[in-house]
Amino acid sequence: MDTSDFLLRAVHVIVALAALLVLARAGRAAARWLGQPEVVGEVTVGLLVGPVVLALSDRALFDALLPAAVIDVLKLVGQVGLVLYLVGLAHKLRPGPGGPPRQALTSLTAGAFVAPLTTGVLLVGLIALTDDKAARGDVPLPAFLLMVAVTMSITAVPVLSRILGDRGLNDSAEGRLSLASAIVMDSMGWILLTLAIGLGAGHLGGLWESLGALVAGGSCALLLRLGLRTDPARRMCRRMPRITALLLGCAALGTAMLTEHFGMTAIVGAAMVGLAIPGEDLAPWAKPVDAVSRTGRMLTPIFFVVTGVTVLIKAFTAASWTLIVGTLVLGCAGKLLGGYLGARFAGSPRLPALRIGVLMNTRGLTELIVIQAGYSAGILSAPLVLALVVMALATTAMTGPLLQVLDRAERRGAVQEPAVLPTVATGGGTR
Repeated sequence: MDTSDFLLRAVHVIVALAALLVLARAGRAAARWLGQPEVVGEVTVGLLVGPVVLALSDRALFDALLPAAVIDVLKLVGQVGLVLYLVGLAHKLRPGPGGPPRQALTSLTAGAFVAPLTTGVLLVGLIALTDDKAARGDVPLPAFLLMVAVTMSITAVPVLSRILGDRGLNDSAEGRLSLASAIVMDSMGWILLTLAIGLGAGHLGGLWESLGALVAGGSCALLLRLGLRTDPARRMCRRMPRITALLLGCAALGTAMLTEHFGMTAIVGAAMVGLAIPGEDLAPWAKPVDAVSRTGRMLTPIFFVVTGVTVLIKAFTAASWTLIVGTLVLGCAGKLLGGYLGARFAGSPRLPALRIGVLMNTRGLTELIVIQAGYSAGILSAPLVLALVVMALATTAMTGPLLQVLDRAERRGAVQEPAVLPTVATGGGTR
């Protein structure tokens, strides 16, 4: 490639990046206007921009706007953004002080995790019953079964935390219980995701490769943690948070590349780095971690554009309505019912338990990352990815309206309670 071609491609990539980031911003604004979490609008625009452009034009124009060489660069940018964002996400997967009682947390986690795992098994059964070969693919059944179950069990910690803050539920009993349970469930989900990817090879060699990747990535994360706990690292964190953020981002990218080189998805390496960063008791690590995560968050729309172009365009014609509707119904049933029953066993009254069930149904960006990991590992097919993406966006979008319905029901109950006249003292007696 000569210099002029390189410059033209660089300009093409920059223009495409700028246009896609503007579209993502518009999606966030539309979501806010509709009273939805920003991630719903951002991800929806990102996923649909490619299929919509192709539907409104011909293939030749589409290839001119987004040629394969440009898509390859966008894919790399999106993956970098995803890795950096996951550093902050994984760093939050740790219970903080003042959490809910252990018994209540155990009951809710059991209900909101086991029930969705079960609906994942039911979804695999539906795929087998309808003989949907496009959705099933040819991956070994244990890996397919476990991966589908994991995708049904995720509750997005970042989006849930944002919803709790927006609605003033951060300090409520149901808010603290929901967030703590989501942290535990997502931690278990990452472990099962890793196991599913290992099983996807269909032989013991795949498990050994995954184990080797985990050892390599875990060793890097352990060395990073030991280094960050030293006095020089703590002083640098306090005095030079920007340089600290840059070094943490480089460590995350290096560990992610290493785990991917050994056969494991890059996001596992990024998650290890996030978990390895110490808590606030040693130094203000939250500031550089937040800077890394914000940078990645800014680039994640590019990741979804590439997913829409490379996965969803061919999935629209291959995915059946039975698969899409079945996935949505089972996804809602597992989280709403499992969360409600788990909260009731934890001792929550009926309305707070319903609110917890609705909060547990929030899947958001974390779910989409898990889906992409399953697709990248060759376990999830394109039609099933489309059905799961629809489920993730729909369940996140319905959280706000369902919470409003419960709030109105609670207010009506509060108004009706004083309808019973209290005993009034009159002179020497009561009536």
